Amino acid sequence: MTIVIGFTPEPASTQALERGLAEARLRGESVLLVNATKGDAFVDTRYGSNTAIEELQRRLEESGVEHEVSQPMGPDIADLILEEAERVKASLIVIGLRHRTPVGKLLLGSTAQRILLDAGCPVLAVKPPR
Repeated sequence: MTIVIGFTPEPASTQALERGLAEARLRGESVLLVNATKGDAFVDTRYGSNTAIEELQRRLEESGVEHEVSQPMGPDIADLILEEAERVKASLIVIGLRHRTPVGKLLLGSTAQRILLDAGCPVLAVKPPR
């Protein structure tokens, strides 16, 4: 079985990575780290550069957990994460939550909310410490 971790280079995702790795060790499962982008901007700071992905690979190797990294591109981040979870028949999806204002949620929607509502497996939502 595989645990899918949605990842962006933000504090909330760092917490999700740590929690996802802890769950994988506890369950004896592998990890699929998904760093997705819409591809609609010339520079997407949430999409890992080669250097950032190499650093993540080192972190994953140090964890001792069997792992894979996926960087899909498509029109909707939630769909990309859900498709990857379905592809590997994930036992769990781990995502990071970040604080957003009510207006921000209204205007931009919520990737986390879509994943929570549409996932075919349990979802663990992790928020960063204050």
